[in-house]
Amino acid sequence: MLFPTANEWLEDQKQQELLQEAESLSNTDTSTLTPEMIKGYTNLSNWLTNAAAADGPQLSQATPPSSASEQAPIATIQIDRIGLELPVLEGATQQHMRYAAVHMSETGTLGQVGNAAIAAHRSRTTGRLFNRLNEVKIGDQILIHTRGEKYVYKVYNISVVTPSNVSVLKSIKKQKLLTLITCDPLVNPTHRLIVHARQLT
Repeated sequence: MLFPTANEWLEDQKQQELLQEAESLSNTDTSTLTPEMIKGYTNLSNWLTNAAAADGPQLSQATPPSSASEQAPIATIQIDRIGLELPVLEGATQQHMRYAAVHMSETGTLGQVGNAAIAAHRSRTTGRLFNRLNEVKIGDQILIHTRGEKYVYKVYNISVVTPSNVSVLKSIKKQKLLTLITCDPLVNPTHRLIVHARQLT
């Protein structure tokens, strides 16, 4: 009965370790929907659905995170309105999503032209991961810190879409976009909550 609480504590500790290590830069850029992007989004969407369906039982039963991080974070994401600060790991894997936000490797590079997608599980515990993402408003700012750089994005669109709607990853010519992805609603999710933001110059 105490296992989920203890495991959540361990995951929070891992999250804090990653926040302290957030010094790396990002990876590849993609400006159009590719088969790899579609496959990556499909996998991500399935993990979000399966993990959230029963408040993350698959995540809770996995091996607790080790004290030494497997991968250094590429960035941190901060949204003041909802008191959010999370490490961002490269690659949307089920393991990474236990204690961090993830950058979909198939999407654009953070801070560059294209559409960079970041996803996180929507834990039922208030304030954990993307739990409060639904409280974000149009006009809010999202800060992305990478090694030596800070990118400021302004939210311009919020939508709820079906899990198969990969069009949320599309780019707009010459624009620097950020797309945040999580499940919706919080309990028994059937859709995806999408927050689109544009980088301020």
